[in-house]
Amino acid sequence: MRVSVVLPAKNEAEGLRRTLPALRACLPDAEVIVVDDGSTDDTASVAAGLGARVLSSPYSMGNGAAIKRGARAATGELIVFMDADGQHDPALIAELLAKLDEGYDMVVGARNGSGQASVGRGLANGLYNRLASWMTGHAILDLTSGFRAVRADKFREFIHLLPNGFSYPTTSTMAFFRSAYPVAYVQIRVDKRVGTASHIRPLKDGLRFLLIIFKIATLYSPLKLFIPASAVFFVTGVGYYAYTFTTMGRFTNMSTLLFSAGVIIFLIGLVSEQITSLTYNRTGE
Repeated sequence: MRVSVVLPAKNEAEGLRRTLPALRACLPDAEVIVVDDGSTDDTASVAAGLGARVLSSPYSMGNGAAIKRGARAATGELIVFMDADGQHDPALIAELLAKLDEGYDMVVGARNGSGQASVGRGLANGLYNRLASWMTGHAILDLTSGFRAVRADKFREFIHLLPNGFSYPTTSTMAFFRSAYPVAYVQIRVDKRVGTASHIRPLKDGLRFLLIIFKIATLYSPLKLFIPASAVFFVTGVGYYAYTFTTMGRFTNMSTLLFSAGVIIFLIGLVSEQITSLTYNRTGE
């Protein structure tokens, strides 16, 4: 199958000087697409000079937007996404593609603890992995890794769900799991990035990652959010009623409110589950 490699790049001229020659040496026949996300340096000219197909944006639209543009333009049946900053070793692409040959639809390069940018980033990613694993019902080893290989037709089914900013890995991983497209992980090392500091802002983008998780969970598994919330209100209502009945011998308005909130949230969850099923069916078609 023909392979396309998509590299989103924003001011990554130095990283591309190292990454593209190594990539061409490993995959001489692959289509290489560099999506220049409104760079202010010579990212576009460096990429073109090294033989890549360049898609340029007049202004920065975000990492996710670059991924979407690259995925739409790719002509290969298989697409490999990787960073342009030199952190991902092109030699490891062969391991991802080998897993696809085993029948998987997405293969993710999972970083170990040493591959995280900082201790705080590693702890945050660990939290995201556990939360997403609970919501999807599958073990997710690295929710935010940008180094992955996918079957192009499957990936394009979810392009409309991908955010324009960071977190496209979060959205695509959870969508594949929920849609019963098999996902595999390959342990990889991550090298030190070349050029400027990472564009990710840990606090702000960390909150965005969490919001994306809840967004996708609401879209694909809403009851996993609504049932626990409903149970919290209902159990609190029972506890408060027991307290007021014991101390005052009465049933209060607060207990009524808590019971009602629990029931309403549960019913909203049921409606959301039906809407999700309809949305999923249309996506599959």
